Amino acid sequence: MNGRDLVSAVRAVGLVGAVQGLRAVRSSWRRKRADAVGLRRRGPERARVPGPVTGAEPAPGGGVVRFTRSRLRITVTVTGAVFWGWDGADPEPSYALAGSCPQPDPRAVLEPDKDGGWRVVAERVTVVVSRHGAVSVCTPGGVVLRRDLPPRWWEPVDGGEARWVQRSEVAADARFFGLGGRASGPRLRDGAYRLWNTDPGGSFGPGDDPLYLTMPVQMVVADAGTHLVFHDNSWDGTVTLSEGEEGAGSGHDRAGNCEVRMEGGPLRCWVMVGAPARVLLAWSSLTGTPALPPAWALGYQHARWGFGGGHEVRRIVAGYRERGLPLDAVHLDIDHLDAFQVFTVDQETYPGLPRLAEELRGDGVRLVSIVDPAVKAEAGNAVYDAGASVDAFVKDAAGRPVRGVVWPGESVYPDFTDRAVRKWWGGLYEERLAQGFSGFWHDMNEPASFAAFGDPTLPRSARHSLEGRGGDHREAHNVYGLCMARAGYEGLRELRPQERPFLFSRSGWAGMQRYGGTWSGDVATGWPGLRASLSLVLGLGLCGVPYSGPDVGGFDGDPSPELYLRWLQLGAYLPLFRTHAALRAGRREPWEFGDEVLGHARVALVERRRLLPYFVTLAHLARRTGAPYVRPVWWGAPEDRALRDCEDAFLLGDSLLVAPVLEPGADRRAVRLPRGRWYDTESGQAHEGPGQVLVDAPLSRVPVFARAGAVIPVRGEDGELCLEVWAPARGRTGGGVVVPDVGDGWQASDVQRYTTRWSGGSVVVERQDEGGPAEPAYPVRIRGL
Repeated sequence: MNGRDLVSAVRAVGLVGAVQGLRAVRSSWRRKRADAVGLRRRGPERARVPGPVTGAEPAPGGGVVRFTRSRLRITVTVTGAVFWGWDGADPEPSYALAGSCPQPDPRAVLEPDKDGGWRVVAERVTVVVSRHGAVSVCTPGGVVLRRDLPPRWWEPVDGGEARWVQRSEVAADARFFGLGGRASGPRLRDGAYRLWNTDPGGSFGPGDDPLYLTMPVQMVVADAGTHLVFHDNSWDGTVTLSEGEEGAGSGHDRAGNCEVRMEGGPLRCWVMVGAPARVLLAWSSLTGTPALPPAWALGYQHARWGFGGGHEVRRIVAGYRERGLPLDAVHLDIDHLDAFQVFTVDQETYPGLPRLAEELRGDGVRLVSIVDPAVKAEAGNAVYDAGASVDAFVKDAAGRPVRGVVWPGESVYPDFTDRAVRKWWGGLYEERLAQGFSGFWHDMNEPASFAAFGDPTLPRSARHSLEGRGGDHREAHNVYGLCMARAGYEGLRELRPQERPFLFSRSGWAGMQRYGGTWSGDVATGWPGLRASLSLVLGLGLCGVPYSGPDVGGFDGDPSPELYLRWLQLGAYLPLFRTHAALRAGRREPWEFGDEVLGHARVALVERRRLLPYFVTLAHLARRTGAPYVRPVWWGAPEDRALRDCEDAFLLGDSLLVAPVLEPGADRRAVRLPRGRWYDTESGQAHEGPGQVLVDAPLSRVPVFARAGAVIPVRGEDGELCLEVWAPARGRTGGGVVVPDVGDGWQASDVQRYTTRWSGGSVVVERQDEGGPAEPAYPVRIRGL
């Protein structure tokens, strides 16, 4: 143990207590020894590049280009997505893909290009391969969106996984977004971003990276067009970004650069080109449509680590009811478990839990349970005994179950990369359902293990099934949370086939949206944490995960009344709207911050309840199109450079623009508006975009703007759905989509389309049916006149 490890060990003891801290020290040493024995030492390596081209063979959707030391397969699919893989890498097997790979586009043609290269020409994209292996993705008009330079591999002389690096160039004006959940952003500045799901071991802020959910997915936005690039490789890696500069040096542009380095695994890539909406539609068709949450999960949810028992839960729920505050769910953290053991209940603090759940459900409040993957390694623990009997746990190189340290103490970890283990684990949710829980949040599933020093996870040499292929934790780590989410989702589908599961997970990977959403994790209490909350939600949405949100108020500290209120106001417009706090953190109930804050909080909570039909519509549209609920303001105009650099506001669907207050003491703020007319929803004042406006932002509200012509489904005073219509500009039309809630089952919902227009001196709203225009199905309220 070196000096740095000793300091880390002392700190670990202080953070988690003496007993757990000493366990963490032992666990760190075990992990270090396991890797020393179980991983082959990397010896001498030889570098390799593709070399010059030697020929090509056409195939459906493209073909194979051969080089002296490698070969490149290129396929354009019927969805317009482009795949390429080096050294024989195929699209499958892949944890990202949903089902089978899309069919090749039969119209795509492989043909010779100039200077001895080749190109694949398709309707929406052209892929050009140089004679030394550079790959350029171009628009049909020939504009280069991305140029990947010839890759380089470092292969161990005595065999084993090859490391590789891929460098790429993009336009000088391009901006980078994505890479999963990043606290700094949503626009990703110059720097290195690690691809390794990591529990930061405490609350995080904008400077902390990596976090719990990383993925090698980038959306790149430039004047020439937008594209999404996905390097389908779950190994540890780093993406280094460098934005370009126009007019650099002697007046020439300097291209933006991206470098992807992976410690192993295949070099294969997907690229989708087009408008942001088209790109995410192609992405969702490839990796799976987002899971549809039940309607109640789109309401307000209250969580805390340390309620202390059922009596306190009842008191808090009564507090919301007595003060006229909407509440849709209460989340129970690890303190409701028996000695922190998963799929148990502490009967002293939560006796008769099913009865409590039934009472709350009678008041319209659901119970949500935390679920951790770590299983206490102790004979007599029912989950441990059952798992051991079916050989469910991750093993080391010698075939012994790998042990880590988490809240229950010494623990073992199910191998969720094994189909049989997922099936077994999914069946365990029957106990949670019997306790009355309606939803589930997965925690500590990076997977995390308390560490005094080194990586707070399993040994890299730990062995995993990887669907029968076999491999180690270097490949399985990043997909562990994704596979756990799959186990839970599929288990709930089987146990309650008539209900849509509600599940969100701290960790995951590309394709996470198929099973549910995510949340911020332990975001630090403070104004930087508030700003990071918005960055995370926007970035995840651009990676195809539309349902997410932060711990309102921050996880760890005592927010000031102003900070708490501004966070609550932001959360009211995010998909997952949940307060949460750590064991020793301050309270998060609105009445704990004084009468003024309570009054303003009531406005935010009531507005969220009023907008619930709009959130239901956005959830259905996300499932159909992959479009996130929360979108950057450049969503409809990525060519607008001023909008590309706007990070302090967002679109909620197509109809609303929300400008949260992210700084202390602010009562006014500047808001950049996209093209068109926008109405201040509070005053009704119209503003014309594109441009910037200065508006009031008193403590009572955050600025919200409605697009002219928008049709927004809202909840009326009688609780029934009605349409809020914002008048279109004179001489223009508008419209919107409404998907009514048909319950929390699997019944298909109709997509209703509405148009708005001026006729004489009044605004006409019509429903567009197959038989022609019809009267609206709901009451209409027109605003902005």
